[in-house]
Amino acid sequence: MTPRTRIGLRPGLLVSGLCFLIAVRAAAEPLPLKRAVELALTHATATGIAAADAQHAFSAYRESHNNYIPQLVVGSGLGKSWGFPLSLEGSAPSIINVTAQSAIFNPALQQFVRAAKTEWVAATIQNKDQRAQVIQDTVLSYAELNKWEQRIGKLRDEQVAASKLEQAMSERVKEGVESPLEQTKARLGAARVRLRVAEAQGSVDVLREHLAKLTGLNAATIETVQDSIPAIAPLAQDDDPVDRAVKNNPAIQAAEERARAQYLRARGEHRALLPSVDFAAQYARLAQYNNYDLFFKTFEANNATVGVVMRFPIFSSVQRAHAQAADAEAVKSKRQAEAAKNQVSEETLKQQRAVRQMEAAQEVAQLEYEVAQSNLESVQTRMDAGTATLKDLADSRGQVTERYITLQDTTFELQRARIGLLRSTGELEKWINGGL
Repeated sequence: MTPRTRIGLRPGLLVSGLCFLIAVRAAAEPLPLKRAVELALTHATATGIAAADAQHAFSAYRESHNNYIPQLVVGSGLGKSWGFPLSLEGSAPSIINVTAQSAIFNPALQQFVRAAKTEWVAATIQNKDQRAQVIQDTVLSYAELNKWEQRIGKLRDEQVAASKLEQAMSERVKEGVESPLEQTKARLGAARVRLRVAEAQGSVDVLREHLAKLTGLNAATIETVQDSIPAIAPLAQDDDPVDRAVKNNPAIQAAEERARAQYLRARGEHRALLPSVDFAAQYARLAQYNNYDLFFKTFEANNATVGVVMRFPIFSSVQRAHAQAADAEAVKSKRQAEAAKNQVSEETLKQQRAVRQMEAAQEVAQLEYEVAQSNLESVQTRMDAGTATLKDLADSRGQVTERYITLQDTTFELQRARIGLLRSTGELEKWINGGL
């Protein structure tokens, strides 16, 4: 390769390197919590299924309601007749046949339409509950990932310190200042830190993969931002989240709407025994080759009939049994709504008590961590003065690490309890959007 050729390649290599650095920088761009939730609501399968169910319920409502709109059917009954012109599938043989039919007065259909509309409302509310579930899953996964990311940073520093301590202990053992047991203890401490680093890295990888499936992003590009997680105010002493949950929980509202829809459906089954009136019209273009002129006094090619069809049910044991079965389903749906209400009330009360307990536990963990941190600073000062040993420093560092991990775990469990309570009271999405 000539010198001129080598010089010509350098700008290209420089541009490629810059592009690579830009791509790496873009890949490591932090992901705020609100953006993660927005992506999850767009890509999550649960919200897509719930939206499809709501659309299906709306279409079912339109299907019932459109029975009041005349349904037009155009067809033909072409055929050759021998003798008397018999009907073809219930209609006279004709060149063209147009029929129209719609409901005018139908008490049963009226209730069925109202039931279908209520089912649509229930499906819409259920969609909100599925959205809350996706938000909760995303927020908890995001918060836990943030916990493990912070822990890895802390453990990396501890790993460096543990390695230095292990090396120092090895030198002191060689000098005869420390016993081999102390060196083994130092190695054990370093091994424990490496184990925790591996545990943290494994948890980070799993949570990133889960968030990647929720948001549709590449797992390697997901990096949390601690400041993007909104704070949750502590519970007031006179706060009653159970009452808010009963009023606002989407699961309760959906169950109540489904019970109402089943009640309306049962009323419709009973009203099927009442009289009904339908509009009906028909036009037919008849042909002479079907022998109409031979068997009827006069023949008219164009024929039309417009009128109403009235039905007066007299006796139907089948319909009565069907209505009684619908009554049983209505009672069942009502009991299910009551069960859902009781379940949400109990779970909300448990979550409220869990929040109270975890708030106290976090305060204890915070104070214990502060005490351990102060003790480490004291031991470091004594080390500088020559009145403390490496063993004292290692023990203090280990205690600080233990207290830090306990504080992290307690804080996350408090977050989990508070977020579960927000979902039960129907305030989770409002909290994400900064409304709380």
